[in-house]
Amino acid sequence: MFFTKKKEEDKNSIEKKIDTVYAENKVAEINEGDVEILLDNEEKIEKKLAGANSLSKYMEIGKIMFGMVKDIKSGSYKSVPWFVIATIVMALLYILNPMDLVPDFIPGVGYIDDLAILSIGMGWIETDIHSYLDWKLEQAQEA
Repeated sequence: MFFTKKKEEDKNSIEKKIDTVYAENKVAEINEGDVEILLDNEEKIEKKLAGANSLSKYMEIGKIMFGMVKDIKSGSYKSVPWFVIATIVMALLYILNPMDLVPDFIPGVGYIDDLAILSIGMGWIETDIHSYLDWKLEQAQEA
């Protein structure tokens, strides 16, 4: 009983800390160096997405986000607001960090904050992701 109650208290505490304001502050901290860090850690992040049950359903979107950042960086996909890039970088780097608000090694709740950050970020840039995918389809048809 105590363990269950404690777990629920932990979840409530997490929900209070992780909100759009927290995510906005994290996005505001992102810089060009973070983009490089993200790209250097692509394999680690994809491995973490694939390996954690609660994160595995986001594996494909993670790949799409990495592709978008690479295409922006190479100059082939243009006119993307910095906020979109920073949101992708923030969300994926947050997943990489095992010692974030809720350390990933805590059973049952370790990935709740990662999911929250990813969900908040995706909500902000969903239209941009769809535009990118439309562009990718156009590129494939032209080739």
